[in-house]
Amino acid sequence: MVIGLGRFGGSLARELAAHGSQVLAIDSRPALVQRYADELTHTAVADSTDETALRRLGVPDYRRAVVAIGSDLEAGILTTSLLADFAVPHIWAKATSRRHGRILERVGAHHVVLPEHDMGERVAHLVTGRMLDYIEFEDDYAMVKTLAPAEAVGVPLGRSRLRTHHGITVVAIKRPGQDFTYATADTVVEKGDIVIVAGRTTQVETFADLT
Repeated sequence: MVIGLGRFGGSLARELAAHGSQVLAIDSRPALVQRYADELTHTAVADSTDETALRRLGVPDYRRAVVAIGSDLEAGILTTSLLADFAVPHIWAKATSRRHGRILERVGAHHVVLPEHDMGERVAHLVTGRMLDYIEFEDDYAMVKTLAPAEAVGVPLGRSRLRTHHGITVVAIKRPGQDFTYATADTVVEKGDIVIVAGRTTQVETFADLT
């Protein structure tokens, strides 16, 4: 179930449907609901802060819900609270700030998404560093896609001691013209290889700057 068919909610609903999920999409704006009616399993025009309306749509029976309401903070919070009252097992909620996200967690969201903030942070890392891609997780952990530095070239990963020197783990490696493969202690890195490394945020950032 996706509640809110703005840019984020609409894209999410389409992606879920494209991968075979049965999707109920709810929005209070008829024009938006009509736009997605032919692409999604079920669509409905409804006020997501109205408990009776949600019950009529069978919302309490859903196991996964995404509250993709960004512009109306009160509506997003009230909707999340209702889903929690319905005991929906998995509730994702879109937040516009970390403070907003903390409020959503207090009223029942199991997962908080900050799409604009997360994308801005990711692009900032790509623009200012040597990274080809960057994904940050909770607890100060991240994965980076970058070119292999000179010190890693020509020796097996088990002998390069990258983990000892830099605190990172090489997870996968890609040769030009080939697919990614899992890295092992016997993998020999060559010049021009792309590597995916994992570790603490500052450590993977520092490692990417070696290239």
